[in-house]
Parts: sequence; C-alpha cells; structure tokens
Amino acid sequence: MTPTPAPAQRTSPSPTSVRPTLAQRGRAALLRSRDLLPAREDYRLLPKTWRQDLLAGVTVGIVALPLALGFGVSSGLTAEQGLVTAIVAGLLAAVFGGSNVQVSGPTGAMVVVLLPIVANYGAGAIVAVTLIAGLMVTVAGLLRLGKVVSIIPWPVIEGFTLGIACIIFLQQVPQITSATPAEPGELSTNALVAALQSLARADLVHLVWALGAVLIVAAVMVIAPRIHPSIPGSLIGIAAVAVLAWLLPTPLATIGEIPSTLPAPSLPAIDPEMLGVLLPAAATVAALAAIESLLSARVAGSMADTGAFDPDRELVGQGVASIGASLFGGMPATGAIARTSVSIRAGARTRMASIVHALVLLAVVYVASGPVGMIPLAALAGVLFMTAIRMVNVQVARSIMTSTRSDAWIFVITALITVSFDLIWAVLIGVVLAAVVALRAAARTTGVSIERITAEQPSELDDAIVAVRFQGPLFFVSSERVFETVMDVGRPTVVILRLSRLERVDASGAQVLAEIIRGLERRGITVLIKGVQEAHQPLFRRVGVLAALRHHKHLFVDFDSTLEHARSHVDRERRASRA
Repeated sequence: MTPTPAPAQRTSPSPTSVRPTLAQRGRAALLRSRDLLPAREDYRLLPKTWRQDLLAGVTVGIVALPLALGFGVSSGLTAEQGLVTAIVAGLLAAVFGGSNVQVSGPTGAMVVVLLPIVANYGAGAIVAVTLIAGLMVTVAGLLRLGKVVSIIPWPVIEGFTLGIACIIFLQQVPQITSATPAEPGELSTNALVAALQSLARADLVHLVWALGAVLIVAAVMVIAPRIHPSIPGSLIGIAAVAVLAWLLPTPLATIGEIPSTLPAPSLPAIDPEMLGVLLPAAATVAALAAIESLLSARVAGSMADTGAFDPDRELVGQGVASIGASLFGGMPATGAIARTSVSIRAGARTRMASIVHALVLLAVVYVASGPVGMIPLAALAGVLFMTAIRMVNVQVARSIMTSTRSDAWIFVITALITVSFDLIWAVLIGVVLAAVVALRAAARTTGVSIERITAEQPSELDDAIVAVRFQGPLFFVSSERVFETVMDVGRPTVVILRLSRLERVDASGAQVLAEIIRGLERRGITVLIKGVQEAHQPLFRRVGVLAALRHHKHLFVDFDSTLEHARSHVDRERRASRA
C-alpha cells in the first residue's frame, strides 16, 4: 500500500514577496514607462517613405520659417528666439513625442499667453517660465494624464481656436502702426485694447508703408497656392517685401542681426524670490502647451493613416522640447496644427519629416542669417494676419451656430472669454458649461411616471394602489425632480415602485429612493418594490433603500406577485377600518 504523502507545510511568504524592494519598484516603473521613450518602431515605415518624408520636411521647414520669426517677435521677444525654439523644440518633440507626424514650435496660442508675461516680468522671465512649464508637462505625461484632453467638447475647441485667431490678428496691429516699439506698460495686455491704443498713437507714414507690405504678403499667399499648392506663398511674399525695402527708402523696421550659429546651451537662472510669482504663469503655459499639442496631434491622426498617437508620450515629448528650448534661450513650444497639416499634405508619414523640418531651419541659421535679418517686421505681420484669418473656419462656425442653442452659446462664450480674459479660463469655463448642458440633458432622460393599475383581471381594490415606474438613469442631477414627482402621488394605500427599467444609479439617486420610501411610509402608505436589478442591490443595501421598507418581504421580482400582495394589503386595511 502506497503511503499517503504528508501534506505540504504552508510557509509564510517572505517579506520581499509581500512588499517589493525599492529596486523592484524602480524596475517595474521603468517597464511601465518604456512606451514613453523613443523606439525603433517609430521609424518602421521609413525605408518605404523616406523620399516623401524628406520632401515634406523641406516643405514645412520653408513654411515654418516666417511663422517662427513672426511668433518670436509677436511674443515680445526676438525673431532669433522664435527660430531657435522651432529648431530645438521641433527636433526634440519629433524624436520624443507621441505622434508620427506632429510638427512643433512656437505657435500663435502661446504668443497670446507669453505677451502679458513679458509685459509684467520682462523678457528674461520667459526662459525660466519655459523650463518650469516644460517640467510640468513632462510630469503630466509621466502621470498618464494625456487622455484628459478627450473631455474637451468640439464647440469649446472651435471657440478657443476662434478666440486665438482674433487675438493673433489684433496683436499684429501694434506691429504696423509704428516703427518704434511701445514702452513696457504703455499698451494694455489685452489684445483688443492694445490694438486700439496703438491705432491712436499711430505714425501715419509708417502705417501706410506697413499696410502696403501686409497687402503684398497677403496677395502672394492667396495667389501662390492657386498656381501650385507646393509654392510657399508666405516665404515668397516676405522675400518680395524684403527686396522692395532694400531697394526703396522706407521707414519699416527690420528683424535685425541674427547670429549665424545656435547659442551655447546653458541652464536658465531662476531667482528664488521670483519663483512663486512665475509658477502661476508657468502653470498657464504648461496647460496651454498640453491642450494645444494634444488637440493638434488628435487632428493630425485623423488627417492621414500615420498610426495612432500616444497622448502620454506626446506630453513627455512636448515637455522635453520646452526644456530643451529653454537651455538655448528659447520660448515654450507646442504642437502646431497649421505646420502639421502642411507636412501631412506634403506626404509626411513618419517623424523623420519633422526632424528634417528642424534641420532645414538650422541650415537657415548657418547659411542665411544675414538675409533673414533684413526682413521687415511688417512682412511678418502680414503672414500672421493671414494665419489668423485662415484659422477661422466659417463652415465649422456656421455648423456649430446652427446645431443646438446650447452648443452655439458655449462656442460664443468660449471665444469671448478667450479674447477678453484668459485662454485657460476660457477652456475651463467652456468645459464646465458643456458638462452642465450634458448633465441637464441626461437628467431629462430620467423618466418617472405615476400609473394607475390596469390589470387583465381588474379588482375594486386597485383604486387604492398606485404604481410608480422609473426609467433611465437616476443620479444627482435628476434626483430632486424625481423626489418631488413621487411624493406628489396623493394618499393611496399602497405604492409600488417599479425599478426594472432603471439604468445607472449613483449614491444620490439611491438616497432619494430611500427618502421616498421613508416619506411615504410616514404617511401610512405601504411601499412595495418590484424588479430591483442585481447590479443595483449592493448599492441599495449600503445606502439603506431596502432597509427603509416596512418589511423585508416587500421586495418582489415580478409584477403579478407584487400586485397580489398589494391587493391583500388593501383588503386587510379596509377590513380593519370597517371593524
């Protein structure tokens, strides 16, 4: 006979198996973060698409040059800082970002935020703000907050875009009114007020010359694409104005000397006393950089089959890009939907196109810094005027304004707040308004109806019985209306709560059900519940819905047995009253 083996002794787990060591936790975190780092998979399609990517990179590099220069000047900084940002941040975001085709650099939305910071704290504060904001965006990516942008509704996005376009347009007005920049504090930080102030102090001679330069650039940008889509109208228009300004004596101010090399990288100096002041500004920059980059990447992903983008990695990439730009004295960078669209339409399929775009701009610094310095600022203003106009999609605006009244109001309010007050507040308020509208709409789907009993075999007892049917979700927004409706049921002997068609229920909804039961029972009305779904039972027990019933047998599965019990209860009550 084979001896029965002794049962294995149960050993207690070692401390290391229960609580991982610091090294184990570090390795686990590294494995989880591996998808946030560059990989060979990023360039999987490059052997097949390198020609398209090269052409797209050169094309978008040419388009990006005037925008980088213009946004640098419009921010209250220098054209050199805009160009350096486009090179350094564009390269780093392309390598580390989560989109295969996103093109990054200085953008108009960021100009809107940076101009007040320069006015309040000086141009030197921008480098520190860029570094701090870059760190914030990187941390947001590491914390996996990239999907937050998906909660921003379409009317909010379009209202935000319309507001930014208006601000970019208004910010160019001071550039064309006088060759002499306004002194710090002379103009308001509000773009609309500053535009009106600059018109009041305008140099009419300079204004006429500047408007002529703007019209030349605008005309070339309109006509060139009609001749051939690949013709860089903005660059040709700027070159034409620069040549005319060189040949003719004009009062137009130019960009000025641009270094023929990149500045040496250095860690920005941050004054500890200014840190508390700069943190809110950096937080605003970081929020805008995250929102704009993720929106741009999401739109880019829908324009061509270039692979899905990773929103968390995109935040890490944009954070690294801004950190890198700060080391070279640059400004914050974000994903740029205009340049990204140009790149995709030119054939970009991998991130190599964005890398080439940065290298093209780098070549401009080393080869053509002299001619670039001769470009009149009014010509850059012309490019940005046209950029602002093209940001306004009239068809989209018309679609939103004719969709629903609530969406139209959200669109208009978001745009107005963007222009009048603050970009981040505009997005936050727009999201809150959209959430309120959505909750109100969801609340209307909660149905509660008072029904008299209509059985196949009616009974004289049924006139003392009322059924209350619940449909749809029951949550905090609709709970008060439901409570008032049911409590207005009158004075029946029995109330049957029919819950089989009840959908999602939150704690507030369950609490209202418990209050309804207790309130009716206090009136002497017996409450029966029919059709509690299995998914709702744990919540109902915890909140006290079932405990509020007079007897645990007042919970039923089908209506026939519920009605039978209700009739017996009415009959018993009537017999007792006659006795």
